[in-house]
Amino acid sequence: MSGGHEVDVGSPEKRKTLWVVLWLNVAIAIGFFAVGYFADSNALLANGLDNSSDAIVYALSLLALTRSRTWKRGAARFSGIMLLIFSAGVIFDAYRRFVEGSDPGGMLMMAMAFVAGLVNLYCLRLLQKMENKDVNMRAATTFSFNDFISNGGIIIAGIVVLITGANWPDLVVGIAVACIALYGGVQILRDTHMDVHEEAGTVHGEKRN
Repeated sequence: MSGGHEVDVGSPEKRKTLWVVLWLNVAIAIGFFAVGYFADSNALLANGLDNSSDAIVYALSLLALTRSRTWKRGAARFSGIMLLIFSAGVIFDAYRRFVEGSDPGGMLMMAMAFVAGLVNLYCLRLLQKMENKDVNMRAATTFSFNDFISNGGIIIAGIVVLITGANWPDLVVGIAVACIALYGGVQILRDTHMDVHEEAGTVHGEKRN
């Protein structure tokens, strides 16, 4: 088949892995929303939105496994755009909480982030073990890595909230999560752009020998 209509021979393994990380992210998202509501935490709600977008992206990745390389790039590009939109929404919510005030629960923040961090680490290890990852699978790996880093930030914020009683650590981490998502979205869009050149046999617009 031509480069634009490749069928991924590794799809059975990738499909199994994506199903696992998909449902784990759905479970984490529900947990983040529930605990974030009771903890009045921007950072937890931000990660809930993040994991929700991840679950949607993993679902798209499952659809993309048996599709053409062009379709896979489209799914990855959609993933990147979702991250950019998500980051804007988190920043807006952080600003709202800064103006209106909030009272985040530090202990609940740390507990939820610790559990989610273990799950995200497991997802990341599953994705990293896979070989010959296409652009869409690389995007999935980026998401899991971003989630793991974000959970570490929430634990630190929870400690500071407990010590100071202030809400700014929660807001700072929420914005930091948004920045991580922004960076991840840009990286994914850049990766899809480079994949176009790789398929065409060019790098930075120059024909390969």
